[in-house]
Amino acid sequence: MATAASPRSDRRVSPVFLGIAAVMAVTGWAVWTGFSADLGLAVFLFVTSGWIVSLCLHEYAHARTALHGGDLTIGAKGYLTLNPLKYTHALLSIVLPVVFVILGGIGLPGGAVFIERHRIQGRWKHSLISAAGPLTNVLFALVCTAPFWLGALDGVPVGFRFALAFLALLQVTAAILNFLPVPGLDGYGVVEPWLSHRVRRQIEPFAPFGLLAVFVFLFIPEVNQAFFGAVDALLRGLGVSDVETFCGQELYRFWQTEDICGQLAAG
Repeated sequence: MATAASPRSDRRVSPVFLGIAAVMAVTGWAVWTGFSADLGLAVFLFVTSGWIVSLCLHEYAHARTALHGGDLTIGAKGYLTLNPLKYTHALLSIVLPVVFVILGGIGLPGGAVFIERHRIQGRWKHSLISAAGPLTNVLFALVCTAPFWLGALDGVPVGFRFALAFLALLQVTAAILNFLPVPGLDGYGVVEPWLSHRVRRQIEPFAPFGLLAVFVFLFIPEVNQAFFGAVDALLRGLGVSDVETFCGQELYRFWQTEDICGQLAAG
């Protein structure tokens, strides 16, 4: 099996990831029970740590799929430990996405596990490796919204419901952006193996600017409205209302929380 080449130490979950997951668990408990003196701060820590956990799982999905696809160097690079410090661009993969959540409430696609693509044979394998990350965001969104679409909100504190709604919004935005067939994003990685060599060579120089171009387009009011309209529609289909995502984001920004959302959560 492909994993036979990876020692157990290369696959052991790192203390860094366990620490982040512990922060998510503790702050989630604080939001649920109202133990924290500042609900907004607890929501901020819960959503931020949850977002980082999802980023780690996103990259792990890429790495694990690549390992089974034929890149046996993945384990030695530390990608299977879920340690975000092992990524090739820790700033791009973790810090920048968190900053974008704080400033704009949008799930910036992170990224950077270096996969030796020449070791992988077959176009379907290459496409699956690229799709594995955003599919993880889809799964994470389904988990976050499960109480909503299952109709199991009885007994769920309002503040925790708002936090889950905002965390789900981040997962949905990340999944949509990642699946765009734009050079530099996972969506392009899905279709790239099916393009001719000539087309790939022509597109390759634009890859470093793909994500930047996406965010420039998002500043166009019509594009921004259409994008978030699609996000809101998907969340409503999962039982999450616009009010819940709005209040989740407002609570997350604890330094400027709207009174109405704080009152709803406290009530």
